[in-house]
Amino acid sequence: MISEKANIEIEQVSESRLAEADLDNPGFGRIFADHMFEMEYRDGSWHSPTIKPYGTIEVEPALKVFHYGQSVFEGTKAYYVGDDTVNLFRPEKNIERMTQSCRRICIPPVPPDLFLQAIEQLIKLDHRWVPQKEGNALYIRPFASAFEPVIAASSADVFRFYIITSPVGSYYSKPVKLLADQHHVRAARGGTGATKTAGNYAASLYPVQQAKDKGFDQVLWLDAIEHKYVEEVGTMNIFFLIDDLLVTPKLSGTILPGVTRDSVIQLARHWDVEVEERAVSIDEVMEAGKQGKLREAFGTGTAAVVAPVNTISYNGETVTIHEEERGALGQRLYDEIYGIQTGKKEDPFGWIYPVTVHS
Repeated sequence: MISEKANIEIEQVSESRLAEADLDNPGFGRIFADHMFEMEYRDGSWHSPTIKPYGTIEVEPALKVFHYGQSVFEGTKAYYVGDDTVNLFRPEKNIERMTQSCRRICIPPVPPDLFLQAIEQLIKLDHRWVPQKEGNALYIRPFASAFEPVIAASSADVFRFYIITSPVGSYYSKPVKLLADQHHVRAARGGTGATKTAGNYAASLYPVQQAKDKGFDQVLWLDAIEHKYVEEVGTMNIFFLIDDLLVTPKLSGTILPGVTRDSVIQLARHWDVEVEERAVSIDEVMEAGKQGKLREAFGTGTAAVVAPVNTISYNGETVTIHEEERGALGQRLYDEIYGIQTGKKEDPFGWIYPVTVHS
């Protein structure tokens, strides 16, 4: 059994692939840094934490993750500050959320100290992969999956935990167009909506593809019972600025408790912006849009940060919010959060976890 402060075995690459990567234009999730973290759960405990060269893994076709989807993941970012410092943004919140996701899907949680230690070691080793271009970052993807080769609809006894990293640019390069889905369901109360489990995203792919075929970028999910109340977007939480009131759906077990969502709420209240976390109906949103009271709409998430929404369509009607890249409040929130993340603005909330690296 390993302790929470473990010696992580490190096998470095013989030659870096960094010269092949364009860190100024990396796209999103398409290229990966030199190393990855790997650890296995077997016989009741996590074993053999290792950092090794990024590459393929050998698997058996009977692994439970392939047949029953027992898998969870997280997403956070590392930001370039200077040659000696890379910032992590509230990593403890991502670790806490993945712990909850693991418990919901019957995966043994990774000890939080070891989780953070693994991320930090990876960053120190691959810090040159952190993009320096404004708006770019190193995306960090931890995931845990069932690795027991038994075809039976029950929880596995063997699991693997990995962390891979990827230099990324903007997730959305333009304002987002949303289609409120009246027929499909993302999550219901008592389900897995508040977890980052792979199955949630698999179930969303068909409705999202239908929306894209109609010229939209994403689905705006409504509640599973009445198809009346707004929940979240497929890739982010959602906010509406109605007159001077910032409204976002409350956490009720069916939407993801976003780290950026929480940061936006804290910042807005810090600025004396009135914020309500409550049930918000799609009818209220559409009516506010038609009356000109819907001043802004934006999504929030690790990948998207603060992404402007300029079109919402529901039941054959469409409202356009603004044509700008972001509204005034959305832009202020983006600038503040990104400024804190990159060390250019003060961090009054203690959100930053700096990692000292050496060039």
